[in-house]
Amino acid sequence: MKVCIVGSGAREHALAEVLGRTAEVVVTPGNAGIPGSSAVPPNEIDADLFVIGPETPLVEGLADRLRAMGKRVFGPGADGAQLEGSKEWMKGLLEEAGVPTARYGAFSADQMDQALAFLRSLAGLYVIKTDGLASGKGVLVTENLIDAEDDVRAKLSGAAFGDAGRRVVIEEGMTGPELSVLAVCDGQRAVALPPAQDHKRIFDGDRGPNTGGMGAYSPVPVVGDALIGRVMSEAVEPTLAALVKRGIDYRGVLYAGLMLTPDGPKMLEYNCRFGDPEAQAVLPRLTSDLTELLAEAADGSLTTTPAVSGDAAVTVVLATERYPEGPYRVGDRIQGLEQAAAVDGVTIFHAGTARDDEGRLVTAGGRVLAVTALAPTLAAARREAYDAAGMISWPGMQYRHDIASQAAKERRT
Repeated sequence: MKVCIVGSGAREHALAEVLGRTAEVVVTPGNAGIPGSSAVPPNEIDADLFVIGPETPLVEGLADRLRAMGKRVFGPGADGAQLEGSKEWMKGLLEEAGVPTARYGAFSADQMDQALAFLRSLAGLYVIKTDGLASGKGVLVTENLIDAEDDVRAKLSGAAFGDAGRRVVIEEGMTGPELSVLAVCDGQRAVALPPAQDHKRIFDGDRGPNTGGMGAYSPVPVVGDALIGRVMSEAVEPTLAALVKRGIDYRGVLYAGLMLTPDGPKMLEYNCRFGDPEAQAVLPRLTSDLTELLAEAADGSLTTTPAVSGDAAVTVVLATERYPEGPYRVGDRIQGLEQAAAVDGVTIFHAGTARDDEGRLVTAGGRVLAVTALAPTLAAARREAYDAAGMISWPGMQYRHDIASQAAKERRT
């Protein structure tokens, strides 16, 4: 089978690596470090299965256009991709489906006074999100009311995120560890992939601004099969049923981002695609055929149950100096890749890389590389991932040093 993967980041590199175990793979547009990258647009590629990686082409209807051409596609149409394209739409669907989530209000630029009044009615922990896409960076979580008010003003005025921020969702804050569950859906049914936990903030100790993700790990020791079953029965399956009720045939990933609160799991948000960097930690653990699984989902005939290695995975993201706020310095030569890739159990996934005039790999974005290690335990995977990360360098490179540090000490349940 020939599979066309749409996208250019480390998530798409991970998809190519795992799908490539059983299929011929082409990645468009890909990047300098992804084998099989092609400048040919997806509508001009002859493939048996199309897998769309990023959220933007999904929200813009690429899956619909490919299906209209008779292509087999894994990825929701624009109607289902509203789960990520509009946080207000997503929250309304959660209410309709009866999925536990935080109290919220949605406001546009001409409702500044109402937005600030609602914000002041919340107790102590404030969450402000852009309604539209913001590459994982349009969220502020703060206990400081003045900072929250300033953020609402900046977003609704368009100063922070342009049109994506001219409508905001304001939520009451929830507390507890976060959990990512990626569910493969065929329009009627869903199966869960191994759970993961992401690290969103830029600095150690969960400090600094939100990013697209600075690292992830899988499995999550405190999350057992019973909790995953509860997430599926109380969140993912009711959501899929609500989509069906609205006439939406959702064939793709439902990425559930949850908070494990003292009152049980509650939904933070849905994404309409594989997470990044969660995909880099989850997909390499699969021992079953990912190509078959995604093809079944695309066909609306999901029967395969994913099989998973007992090994743990830890992913550490290497970023440029000014990430996530930018502007990013690009064109710096990346050194140490060969030595790092030789570390036992390590795979290096490329995100923001390019080649200079001499053919050497250089930086070309905010998040540049994702270093993933597989090992029998999280502690061993951490050691290998950080050993490899320490061998790579370019001027101003930064990464977190605490990915999975607490989890590595916890026992699996």
